[in-house]
Amino acid sequence: MSQTADAFVLTVIVPAYRCAGMLQRCLHGLIASDISRSAWELIVVDDGSGDETATVASAFADRVITLPIGPRGPAFARNSGAEHARGTVLVFIDADVVVAPDALRRFATRFDDAPSLAAVFGAYDTSPGDRGFLSQYRNLLHHWVHISQPGDAWTFWTGIGAVRRKVFRALGGFDATRYRSPQIEDIEFGYRVVDAGYRILLDPDIQGTHLKRWTLAGMLRSDLLDRAIPWMQLLIDRGAAFSAGPLNVRRREKVFTVLTALAMLAALLALATWQTVWLIAMALCLAIICIGNARLLTFFARSRGPVFALCTIPCRLLFYFESGLGAAWAILTYRLQRQPAKPRAADTRPYVESADGGS
Repeated sequence: MSQTADAFVLTVIVPAYRCAGMLQRCLHGLIASDISRSAWELIVVDDGSGDETATVASAFADRVITLPIGPRGPAFARNSGAEHARGTVLVFIDADVVVAPDALRRFATRFDDAPSLAAVFGAYDTSPGDRGFLSQYRNLLHHWVHISQPGDAWTFWTGIGAVRRKVFRALGGFDATRYRSPQIEDIEFGYRVVDAGYRILLDPDIQGTHLKRWTLAGMLRSDLLDRAIPWMQLLIDRGAAFSAGPLNVRRREKVFTVLTALAMLAALLALATWQTVWLIAMALCLAIICIGNARLLTFFARSRGPVFALCTIPCRLLFYFESGLGAAWAILTYRLQRQPAKPRAADTRPYVESADGGS
């Protein structure tokens, strides 16, 4: 990609809300990139944090945009950064991600080598910043999903993702009206990119370290309220709720969700009737789920050992249960309302909620 006198090759946009400590590590990582600093600019959007976020950003960024009334949400923050971008490619990095030194260079190379390419996104590495079990599990799961399905994608991811500025502007950016908190605004944008006839590439060699500390409550809330329900609502609106697709919405994931529901039903019947047949039915459903996840469990075992892999099985079942619950809720509310769900109120959590577990 050639650089003109008034434009950079890349504009890196980092939305931030009350995450000064993680933001500092994120920006240190960007500054350590092995691409020439003259080839990219850095914009940090402080979504009305009211803490030291803007101060930290000013030590690194070429431009700090402070939104006076916040939080407006990461979709709005990224759109605000894009309005001031001078690069031909917009690179979105979450404030809790430390990119690898070669990440920005890989982005530039991908777009330079493929003029028809509209967007590219990468993956987390296998060394998350938090050593807790849930943080390790979520990070490795996300890494596995992305390294298992490289190539053309139907969705987009803003944890470590880039899009041509002209495509972003032509499509109106992220939907900041519908998604006023960290949810699936990047996934919805990716659908529009593909609908418009553009190509998105998943390149898992573009990586970064995720700093987020996951808790059980945070995981349950995120999987249900920030992913399962809004994603199913989006699929219903698109008329694709029951179609097969990549990443989290593959047909096999839907089958495992149904099997998890059947296993729970069988367990309840076993408790109510004390009949062995229901225990056998439950065990059969669980066995099929484990066999279907064998490659993932093997990856967990290789990465963190067999005990770790076994401990992730309940987490997978929780994920399938929440996926089913979220889908059922979205379908029920759709049937009752016959109109798209209204956006939720703005979320006041720090912007360290990357869309895990999938794209």
